[in-house]
Amino acid sequence: MSEQHHFLTDGWIDAARALRAEFADRIPPSPMEVRINVVITESPHHESNIEGHIDTSDGETLIERGHLAEPELTLTVDYATALAAFVTRDPQAVMQAFLGGKILVEGDASKLMMLQAQPPSDDALEMYQRLDAITAK
Repeated sequence: MSEQHHFLTDGWIDAARALRAEFADRIPPSPMEVRINVVITESPHHESNIEGHIDTSDGETLIERGHLAEPELTLTVDYATALAAFVTRDPQAVMQAFLGGKILVEGDASKLMMLQAQPPSDDALEMYQRLDAITAK
């Protein structure tokens, strides 16, 4: 088993980047173009909010640190919800968080709905499983 890291720590981000590079030729291009800024609150491993972004504008789905200058929408979620959405891929937990007001969407929410409606490929599912395996619980 690979070394585990807490979600969104420097070690986890480095390991996630390495996984993304390993799967780069196996993951199909994103079928839609979207630019999303993400704010993650309540991280037990950071003193302040974590800022990141998701950008599919060049066909590849990039998830990186920092904010984009002109996003189509901004998501604000707590750490537990981000973990459920991006690592464990628990749609029930994400829906409960949404209904409970733990997900704030500013901007074009239809883009988010269309992005989530896209089923992941088998290779993407394998990458998510491996991402989950490197994430300390």
